[in-house]
Amino acid sequence: MAFTTAEARADLLGTVAEAIDALALASACLAEAYEQLDEQSGDRLEEECFRPVQRAYGRAKRTYTEFAGRTGIEPASFGSPSAGLASQGAAALVGRAVEAAAEADRLLAELQDSMLPVEAGDPELRAGLVSIREPLAGLPARARGFLRGLGR
Repeated sequence: MAFTTAEARADLLGTVAEAIDALALASACLAEAYEQLDEQSGDRLEEECFRPVQRAYGRAKRTYTEFAGRTGIEPASFGSPSAGLASQGAAALVGRAVEAAAEADRLLAELQDSMLPVEAGDPELRAGLVSIREPLAGLPARARGFLRGLGR
């Protein structure tokens, strides 16, 4: 069975949508963790973790929407996931956020490693995938550093 360009583009957008959902979860977890912290710790969390995740999330949505528009595919709408129970504590929420961001990065890395963005995508999409992953680089290390200093 032949794989059409339209099917390939839909598959590509589906993977980017999965990454967007993971980044939305990461963002929600970090926002909830922020609410549980004192001002100084919250500011550190925002600078070291939340802003990079938000930057990646925004770029992912833009890349998705623009590619869907260029290819004539109706874009999906994205919801706001729940971070879960606040009783988990800030450290658990940060850990969950890092896991979700890592899942988004993994999905995008696998997509980049496939030939799909070359065969069914365009230069703007490929550049967008790179721009999404950029702010996620080093996030686990920054989060570990933040967690080490938490409560001190």
